[in-house]
Amino acid sequence: MSDTAQSQPVIITTQPDKAGRQPIIITTLVVTVLAIWMLLAAFPFIWTLWGSFKVEGDFFSKADWTNALTGPLTTIETGGPFTGAGYHGAWVQEEFWRAAMNSLIVCFFVVTISLTLGTLGGYALARSTYRYAFWFLLAALIFRAMPPITLVSGYLPVFFQWNLWGHTATTIIVLVAINQPFTLWMLHSFFKNIPAELDESAMVDGCTRFQAFRNVIIPVMWPGVITTGLFSFLLAYNDFAVTAMLLSKENQTMIPKVASFLGTTQTKGNVMFAVSSVVSVTAPLFLMIMFFQRQIVGGLTAGAVKG
Repeated sequence: MSDTAQSQPVIITTQPDKAGRQPIIITTLVVTVLAIWMLLAAFPFIWTLWGSFKVEGDFFSKADWTNALTGPLTTIETGGPFTGAGYHGAWVQEEFWRAAMNSLIVCFFVVTISLTLGTLGGYALARSTYRYAFWFLLAALIFRAMPPITLVSGYLPVFFQWNLWGHTATTIIVLVAINQPFTLWMLHSFFKNIPAELDESAMVDGCTRFQAFRNVIIPVMWPGVITTGLFSFLLAYNDFAVTAMLLSKENQTMIPKVASFLGTTQTKGNVMFAVSSVVSVTAPLFLMIMFFQRQIVGGLTAGAVKG
């Protein structure tokens, strides 16, 4: 080979990788659609939050809807464009804090009892080799599909006769009964995605069945437990039909209390108390979902891909 051939430089040309790069038009379109969707989804809450600091004449103005933005009557009545009278009236005057405490008590016990029974029952049904497990889950699904109000109405005479109506404990028991089929189905599906070999390996190492369940299985499916607990919390937190029928006025949770601010055909309510309490009820849900978003996604996608 000649020296000329050896001295020729080697030129390497590179082409830009266009396969993994999306066109700028598609990227812009996707971002625009997502931004519009987020704005439309958040607008009702933002509008309600803004209006909760106005007086009723501005927020529900029929003459000019822009009064809800500028607040002329709010300025005249309170001396400023914003007022916290709605929150003060709801939380202090109408003692909405009692309803908040009742909601926390109901949610705590509903989630605790539902998860305790659901994890034990879901694990037992997932590991059972008997055919009754399928029929048990099917019956639970049918029970869950029924409207809750039809289940509660049949027990009202018994609750009145035994002096159980109006108590928080009665509502907790009913909500647990309504929520338990969903908890069983969801946790059963999570347990089915965990190999039974984990249980067997733990028991070979000297664990009992319950020790294997507590020390080996539960840590593996913890995201599923958190996801199920959040859904159980939302069921108890947002329930209206059961709590409105079973709780007395003194033991009301937040959702029936909000409805009571709207009044009836016989009594006049205070709409701004309702608006302020709606914001108070909704804001913790936003914070909770944002805090547990990773656990929710992890729990919902657990077992979707098997290695």
